[in-house]
Amino acid sequence: MGEKKKGFLDPKYFSNRELSWLLFNHRVLGEARDKSNLLFERLKFLSITASNLDEFFMIRIASLMDMVHADYRKTDISGMTPRQQLKKLDVAIHELVDLQYSTYNRSLLPLLSQNGLTVVTKHQELTEEERDYVDQYFQSHIYPVLTPMAVDSSRPFPLIRNKSLNIGALVTKKDGDGSLDFATVQVPSVLPRIVQIPCSEGTKVILLEEVIERNIHKLFLNYKIVCSNHFRIMRNADLTIEEDEAADLLKEIEKQIKKRQWGEAIRLEVEQGADERLLKLLTKELDIKEENVYAIDGPLDLTFLMKMYGLEGFEHLKNQPKAPNPVPQLPVGCDIFEEIRKGDILLHHPYQSFAPVVDFIRQAAVDPNVLAIKQTLYRVSGNSPIIAALAQAAENGKQVSVLVELKARFDEENNIVWARKLEKAGCHVIYGLVGLKTHSKITLVVRKEEDGIRRYVHLGTGNYNDATAKIYTDIGLLTCSEAIGEDATAVFNMLSGYSEPLQWNKLTLAPLWLKDRFLSLIEREKERALEGEAAHIIAKMNSLCDPDVIAALYEANAAGVKIDLIVRGICCLKVGIPGVSDNISVRSIVGDFLEHSRIFYFANGGQEEVYCSSADWMPRNLERRVEILFPVEGKEQKDKLIHFLDIMLKDTMKAQVLTPQGTYEKVDRRGKESILAQHIFWEEAAKEATREEERVDRVFIPETHHD
Repeated sequence: MGEKKKGFLDPKYFSNRELSWLLFNHRVLGEARDKSNLLFERLKFLSITASNLDEFFMIRIASLMDMVHADYRKTDISGMTPRQQLKKLDVAIHELVDLQYSTYNRSLLPLLSQNGLTVVTKHQELTEEERDYVDQYFQSHIYPVLTPMAVDSSRPFPLIRNKSLNIGALVTKKDGDGSLDFATVQVPSVLPRIVQIPCSEGTKVILLEEVIERNIHKLFLNYKIVCSNHFRIMRNADLTIEEDEAADLLKEIEKQIKKRQWGEAIRLEVEQGADERLLKLLTKELDIKEENVYAIDGPLDLTFLMKMYGLEGFEHLKNQPKAPNPVPQLPVGCDIFEEIRKGDILLHHPYQSFAPVVDFIRQAAVDPNVLAIKQTLYRVSGNSPIIAALAQAAENGKQVSVLVELKARFDEENNIVWARKLEKAGCHVIYGLVGLKTHSKITLVVRKEEDGIRRYVHLGTGNYNDATAKIYTDIGLLTCSEAIGEDATAVFNMLSGYSEPLQWNKLTLAPLWLKDRFLSLIEREKERALEGEAAHIIAKMNSLCDPDVIAALYEANAAGVKIDLIVRGICCLKVGIPGVSDNISVRSIVGDFLEHSRIFYFANGGQEEVYCSSADWMPRNLERRVEILFPVEGKEQKDKLIHFLDIMLKDTMKAQVLTPQGTYEKVDRRGKESILAQHIFWEEAAKEATREEERVDRVFIPETHHD
């Protein structure tokens, strides 16, 4: 690496990855605080911030703590040691949590009440009639499910499960010497957390833990309850799998999943004002440090708000659900292979339906001319039609090969179930590659036709998950390009048999070639700029934190390349540094749909190139995963993708722009048109589908005969 590029790797030019992620969660929280959003949509965004933060603790904070325990002192790209990162994160996370709960208490609760939904925050607020109701509800619905646990000389401190909500109490025997014992009961996750209370007007609810706490004395009949408080712990859930030594990867992962329940406790949440004696006991038994204790002013675990969102009778406070638009090139009941032969088909989810992807596999499963189906699966839905179609294909005698990535975080159990089901149906199942996650999204259908064997391929930026395809924005490409078909075969041969092709036609794969490919594309733009030609990079992705890619962007910027980045989440690149990043813009769009597509545009001196990928510009994607980059070469499809990027760069409603100070600010809308990219894409997909329907109607209108 040249001296110049080394200079661009100076830590002062990089933001810390974890602090950047917290800024992203602040942007999501901003949607919960945005008064222009409908009230129940705001609840949903607040719930998402809580879910995001849980995962952040279980994986990222846990990883940093492991490093500190191991006395690992190497600095990250921003020049901070793990200990320094934890210190800064401690302050930043407490600020975020305070903002979450001030949003809930001061903003959302009063508005819910004004709109006919009363949330009883403490059981002491119940009327006598309501108390009678919840007590009866406790006796009939809750009491039989509970397992109260006391701790004394004969009963050790129980296992407190990861993410479980619990009520801890200090109790004393009614006829004893006044000494205090600890007792606890887990709030059962199998019961609804939101309990509706009959009322004459509007809707009234109370949380399950409040009902249990009100009746906790019934669980410890021989004891007097001295105090009781809610608490919740987060454990290290970062699986450590010794793949080289695992004789059976599937069994090893099953074993590790169970360990998540007793990993090191890394966060303790307690309700504000908890009894000091109870808190001291919990921190001692769980070995929690003071900075990892969060006193919460409100209900623990705000993910319950997603269930609140599902309450009936408040549809006017939610965005009206929209059915994805049909894909014009693939009318219902068409022969999908015939349509693909007419030309490549670009799919834009969720604005366009995911059904064609499912139909592609369903038709292949029953088509007598289809010889083989090969597919990678990273995350699939709970009742996946794709899994059912693959199983049917195997039962119909097709050769079906499926790579199921068992290491897809928090989907491991789900994927183990599907892997076993596919094996039972006769599919050849591969459990990922040792040391690598297979994150690429590719399906290959091999078909026997009159002119020989033809290969049909689907490539995507998102998972083969029909559920998330309704809320994640992604790009898909259906093609029967001979060059891509050859590459697809090579991909699956690599995954199943370790054979590498001598050369690739169109696809580029990580971890072996993709990073170099991206770096060479950025380098080419730099050369174009130095030669005075059109040089422009637009890149859309989820996260940007690879130091080599960022340094290459800085070098391209210094050469005069215009660089526009659309990065939803983590961004370790800094903007506005003279001579380093003064020609780079970064924006993040957080809206109704989760921006998930990865699209890369290179002006290339006027000979524009556009690529899509399953990979972000992160070390894990480029160096430790199997990922695919594919070109989109048809003029119509390429123009569409450039249009998508252009609209996102013009978004004035949901876009936030990274400032030289390292903060994100809403776009200044003064004198600008109101542009909401996600809304525009929906309208355009609807218009395109309507035009196609009208065209088909005109083609098939029967002639009217007059006598």
